[in-house]
Amino acid sequence: MQIFVTGGAGFIGSAYVRALLQDEFAGAAGASVTVLDLLSYSGNRDNLPLTDSRLRFVQGDITDSALLRELLPGHDAVVHFAAESHVDRSIAGALPFVTTNVLGTQTLLDEARAAGVGRFLHVSTDEVYGSIDDGSWTEQWPLAPNSPYAASKASSDLMALAAHRTHGMDVVVTRCSNNYGTHQFPEKVIPLFVTNLIDGKQVPLYGDGGNVRDWLHVTDHCRGIQLALEKGRAGEVYNIGGGTELSNRELTGRLLEACGAGWEMVRPVTDRKGHDRRYSLDITKIKNELGYEPQVTLEQGLADTVAWYRENRAWWEPLKARAAL
Repeated sequence: MQIFVTGGAGFIGSAYVRALLQDEFAGAAGASVTVLDLLSYSGNRDNLPLTDSRLRFVQGDITDSALLRELLPGHDAVVHFAAESHVDRSIAGALPFVTTNVLGTQTLLDEARAAGVGRFLHVSTDEVYGSIDDGSWTEQWPLAPNSPYAASKASSDLMALAAHRTHGMDVVVTRCSNNYGTHQFPEKVIPLFVTNLIDGKQVPLYGDGGNVRDWLHVTDHCRGIQLALEKGRAGEVYNIGGGTELSNRELTGRLLEACGAGWEMVRPVTDRKGHDRRYSLDITKIKNELGYEPQVTLEQGLADTVAWYRENRAWWEPLKARAAL
């Protein structure tokens, strides 16, 4: 099997690629992988085992039709992670999000169809649903994105599903909750807080800290993606969640405890524009159809993540310096 992975040098994409090359997925044992990544600010070659003979790495843009036309033939599947993904950056300037997430996805769909790629798995986010006060979103929930980032991802979801309905492409869409784990770029909340606390710096908590998120360990997310790739029904959407909801204040408390710090290390900041109050995914569909079940508890996952950042300063310190975090 030959799998084409976009954004494979980023946080989630690289976790998926490492799992593939370590043969953690029985249905893809021995697979060869082509990674296409632009290596923008959050892509990192060091996230990948570049010496592995089953891995081909190409630096390039998913909006580059000619490059895709050269690379895609012969691949059995596309797993599409590549995206601009930070809400705060999208609020500051939305155009790169539209370019990469919408135009890039459509370009990739067109070229994958022309190359005769078998399955196209589009990795999306729960943020396309907006905010929910009570209950949990099913896959049939109307899309109501509130940030430019979420709107660009909702648009790319619809383009992917339209390719199935219009052209008969074998497309599957997954929507995940908030991911955490190792190798996450340190602008995101958990690595930002952990690395700040390791360095004795305060951490910024938006508003009253009452915004609630469902937390999903990246290895569980990758397992869910692989199940959807191997067994998901064409034209369907599958929610992938972790089953553990925490307010940002509760999460902050856990990170303070894990890093041996107190609440004096927390600095309240003005709330983000359009900040969704609560996310919650219903994962009944992927459980019943594909046998998905999150395996990493939040306690263990956070402990492992904090330990990794403690032990890998050489990985994150240059990234924070470059991004002025």
